Amino acid sequence: MAGILVYALHDDAGNFNKNSLGALSEAAKLAEQIGGEAAAVVVGDVSDDAAAGLGAYGAKRVFRAKSAPEGLAQPIVDVMAKVINDEGFSYALFGGGLLGFEIGAGLTARLNAGVTMEVTNVKVQDGKLVAERPVLQDSAVVDVGYVSEPGIIIGRLNAWAPEERGGTAEVVDIDVELSPWSTKARMVKRGEQRGGDINIEDADILVGGGRGLGDAESFKIAEDLAGALGGAVAATRAVVDAGWYPYSAQIGQTGKTVAPKLYLALGISGAIQHKVGMQNSENIVAINKDPNAPIFEFCDLGVVGDLHKIAPKLTEAIKAKKG
Repeated sequence: MAGILVYALHDDAGNFNKNSLGALSEAAKLAEQIGGEAAAVVVGDVSDDAAAGLGAYGAKRVFRAKSAPEGLAQPIVDVMAKVINDEGFSYALFGGGLLGFEIGAGLTARLNAGVTMEVTNVKVQDGKLVAERPVLQDSAVVDVGYVSEPGIIIGRLNAWAPEERGGTAEVVDIDVELSPWSTKARMVKRGEQRGGDINIEDADILVGGGRGLGDAESFKIAEDLAGALGGAVAATRAVVDAGWYPYSAQIGQTGKTVAPKLYLALGISGAIQHKVGMQNSENIVAINKDPNAPIFEFCDLGVVGDLHKIAPKLTEAIKAKKG
C-alpha cells in the first residue's frame, strides 16, 4: 500500500509547526486518492497526547523516536530512512522551512531518491503523485513525476494550510541507531524564535528593517510599527552582520523564507539575496528614500521618502485607528 510520510516539526514547548501540519493535511488528502495512508514522524520529547493529536490532521500512525534530537537534520534523516525502508512508504512530504529542506536533501542522498523542491501543489496522475514547481522566477510551472520510490517532495513555505479532520493517530515508538556522523553535532540554541514567543516564519505581518534604518537603535521604529500592526520584526543580512539585530530574525538566501500576508520593508533595497526570502508575501509595501531601489520593481506599494518620518506617523495612525 502506497503511503506518504511527513516530518512534523515541533518547538521546545511541544507545539507543532503550521507548515508541518499543512503538509500532513495535504498528505492525508493525497493518500486517500492513491489508496494509501498518511503518517508522521516526530522526534524528541513529544507527549502521547500531542503525538496522537496529529490524527486530527490526517495521520493514521505517528512514528516517535524519543532518542533523536529535534532541530538537527542528520538524526532525523536516520529516523525517516528507517521508517521508509521498514514500512515501505512511497513518498516523503515536507512543509516549507530551512530544516525541511535540509532533511529532505539528506534523505534524498541516503535513499538515492528523486526530489522536487519549492513545490506549490501536488496532484495525482495514474495513481502516482506529481509535484508542481514554479520555474523561471515563477513565470512558469512544471510538472515533476517520479520514476522510482520513494519520491521526496519539499513544499514552498505556506504552500498548504493546516486542516483539522478529526481523529486520533496510533503512536508507534521506534528505536533508531543513529549513524556515527549524526552524533557529531549538538543543539546549542534553537533559533526559530526571537524574543517572546514570536516565530517570524509563522507571522501574518512582518516589518522588515534594512540598512536604511541607520543604526541598531532605530530598529525601535520597526518594533513600534510591528507592535501597532500586531506583527513581528525581521531583518536583512547586512543588518544582522552589522550586529544590529539577531540572526534568528534574518530573512533571505542565508536566513529564513517567509510568506506573511503583509511584508512592510523599511529601508530595504531589495537585493536578490533578500528577495528570495520574502517574495512569496501576499502584499509587499516598501518605504525607501532611493527611488531606484530594486524593491520598487516587485513591491505592491512603494513609498519614496524618509522612513524615519513616515514610519512613526504610520504607527500613530494605526494606533489611532485601533483606538
